[in-house]
Amino acid sequence: MKSKLKDNLPKFIKTGLTVVATLLLTAIITDQVTGGSVGNSLNNSAVFTSATSLFREKELPIYCVKTDKKQIALTFDGAWGNEDTATLLDILERQNVTATFFFTGGWISKYPEDVKTILSKGHEVGNHSENHKQMSKLSKEQCKEEIKIVHDKVKELTGLEMTVFRPPFGDYDDTVIQAANELGYHVIQWDVDSLDWKDYGCESIIHTVTNHKHLGNGSIILMHNGAKYTKDALEKMIVCIKEQGYDFVKVSELIYTENYRMDHEGRQYVEGLTCPPQANVTPTPAGTLREY
Repeated sequence: MKSKLKDNLPKFIKTGLTVVATLLLTAIITDQVTGGSVGNSLNNSAVFTSATSLFREKELPIYCVKTDKKQIALTFDGAWGNEDTATLLDILERQNVTATFFFTGGWISKYPEDVKTILSKGHEVGNHSENHKQMSKLSKEQCKEEIKIVHDKVKELTGLEMTVFRPPFGDYDDTVIQAANELGYHVIQWDVDSLDWKDYGCESIIHTVTNHKHLGNGSIILMHNGAKYTKDALEKMIVCIKEQGYDFVKVSELIYTENYRMDHEGRQYVEGLTCPPQANVTPTPAGTLREY
């Protein structure tokens, strides 16, 4: 009897896998045919239309946006140091460019007047957590606390209700994104990393960004206000990007805030929008850390 069961076990497993695969395929086809109504019916109580991948496989942050406009968002992360912020702001003003700055609570507490100055010059301030922790290791309530503390600081300081959040190290999981979404935030990554945090030098930053295979309509560029060579590379980099025909906008002006979907690469899009082809983006796997 045992021998017979052992012989038939592979057949049972194969049959079970076939059934599961058939059910999944049916669900995917149904979701596509109904325009996503199947998936939407499961999510119509969510804060956002979706910050998930197309088939709800896992939560994804926004890496870039599918758009027919030649617009790009320039972003700076700030957690340590403030020596170069004024210089960066001068360059941005000279080039008539607006940007989005993601700051930690510690940075905001230490440099409150600079936060006010950044906003007064027309730039955007985003949330970068209170303590710059690896948030995928935290519970949902701990994630919310990391975000809420910074939100309240900026609101008290400036009256601003921030709406964009970037997790430290680019580290996220489903819990991090759900926590941010439930607080009214869009989670923002990037599809063009300047690698300024690696201190390779001014020309390396310029070349990395302006020749990046992902640079295009709807791109989000990552830089840091405290990296060694960022101030030296910024102006030439901006000029080169402008020469390619792009305009710079704040992240909140670039992204869709309602009636959007996300593909499996973390690219936001709306149904029926025809756009130029974009290079594939490889989302950072959940739990993957950058050094900076």
